[in-house]
Amino acid sequence: MVVGAFPIAKLLYLGVRQMSKPVANRIKAGARRSEFFKNYICLPPAQFYHWIEMRTKMRIMGFRGATVKPLNEDAAAELGAELLGEAIIFLVGGGCMVLEYSRQASNARRKEDELSDTITNLQTELAELALTTETLSAQLREVNRLLLSFPAPTQK
Repeated sequence: MVVGAFPIAKLLYLGVRQMSKPVANRIKAGARRSEFFKNYICLPPAQFYHWIEMRTKMRIMGFRGATVKPLNEDAAAELGAELLGEAIIFLVGGGCMVLEYSRQASNARRKEDELSDTITNLQTELAELALTTETLSAQLREVNRLLLSFPAPTQK
């Protein structure tokens, strides 16, 4: 059976990506409940994201010097948990892409190596055939020289 006939690796990658969504949801739920996750993992990225988003919106609307109020803790925890879940899904998807790329690259490299080996073998055989042809040509010249050196038989 041909190994590449059924793309099991792609099916596994798809399964891993599908499994990352419930895992991300569980991590989000845990991040909402845990004070450590909430204070050190969720809140800082959420506040930073809110600050960047509000600064961008204000600049688009023409307000240059306005200050951005931080989100309240509950909204920041919710936003941070959502950002964490999306980051997990993104990282798993990116990891799957990197693995698929490396698998395709190794397949291409293997095919190139096989082609290179085939070309090298053909060149070796061609060189051997050329040497054999030279040897046979030299033997033929030697036979012709010997034939010409004998006197022709006389007819009676």
